[in-house]
This record gives sequence, structure tokens and C-alpha cells, in this order.
Amino acid sequence: MRHPFRTLLATLALAAVPALAGQDTYKIDPVHSEVSFKVSHLLAKVSGRFTKFEGTIQVDTADISKSSVAVTIDAASLTTDNEARDKHLKSPDFFDVAKYPTITFKSTSVKEVAKGKLEITGDFTLHGVTRRITFPITNAGTQPGMAPGSVVAGFIDGALSLNRNEYGIKTFPGVIGETVAVSLNAEAGKVAQTAQK
Repeated sequence: MRHPFRTLLATLALAAVPALAGQDTYKIDPVHSEVSFKVSHLLAKVSGRFTKFEGTIQVDTADISKSSVAVTIDAASLTTDNEARDKHLKSPDFFDVAKYPTITFKSTSVKEVAKGKLEITGDFTLHGVTRRITFPITNAGTQPGMAPGSVVAGFIDGALSLNRNEYGIKTFPGVIGETVAVSLNAEAGKVAQTAQK
């Protein structure tokens, strides 16, 4: 039989865990977030975006370098607001979404280079090719959400350039630019809090 005093101490210790927690978990809200891109076509530029994606952001409030990001994008959700062009982009000539249905990113490090300014490094997989990339993004902080008791975080103005040739998408050289400019903006809702180890 367990000693009642020890049981009480154990209960109090468990109850104290949330107060020691330093890591908050956020889920990206795709309705209020954006993954978009822009690439040159002859003498103009064409923009597009992905409408379906999900991701988790772990924010370590005590040490931002211990934070992490994981995102999965549904490649077939690509849209440039032109049905014929979108169908071509999803074909084997470009994204080949039937063979490579997802685009993923998983961070390996998060660095704060200035107040609220982050550099996130991680493994990015597109078209079956994984490469290590780094991009800047701004930590816009947190505030109460629309629902009672909810909290949202903002990560905005993320920008990176990708060379599509490096991911095996080499069709139509000279017509479509090699460099693709990607923009990221995320609003994420806090869903849980876990104790630091």
C-alpha cells in the first residue's frame, strides 16, 4: 500500500509540471496562412499557391533554438487560377503529383538572428529530391485568437529562392525561369503545452 504522504507529493509534482513547461505546440491554420510562389515566363512572371497544407510548430519559449517546424503540402492543391496551366504543372513535365503527392519540410535548426527575426534550416523535399535549405522569417508574436481562451502565433514574410533544376524539374529551359521565389506566411493556433526535458 502506498504511503498517503508520498502519494500526495507525487500528485503535487505532476500538477507542477505545466508551470515548468517551456515548449508550446501550434498547428498551422491553412485558412489564414499562405504558401505561394512566383516564377518568370518569357518576359513576364506567373504566380501560384498551394491551398492544402498542414504543419506543426514547436516554440520553445525559453530557448528559441530548440524550436522546430514540420510542414506537409498537398502538391495536387497547386493553383495558378488557370485550369489548363494547373493541369500541365501537375503532370510529369513538372511536379508529377501522381508520383510525388507531397512536398515536405522538416527543420533541423532555428536561429534568432535579431529580435523577432529567425533563420530556419531544414530538409526540404520536392519532386522526390531532398535538399537542405535555410530561409528567413519573422516571428510576429502571439495574441488571443477569435475563440474564447485561444492563442495564435504569427510567422510572416518568409522568403526563399529555389532552383527548380536542383529538384529535377528541368522542362522548358529559356521559357520558364530556373529560380522560383517562394513566400510563406503562417498563422497558427496553440493546441498543447509539453514539459521541457
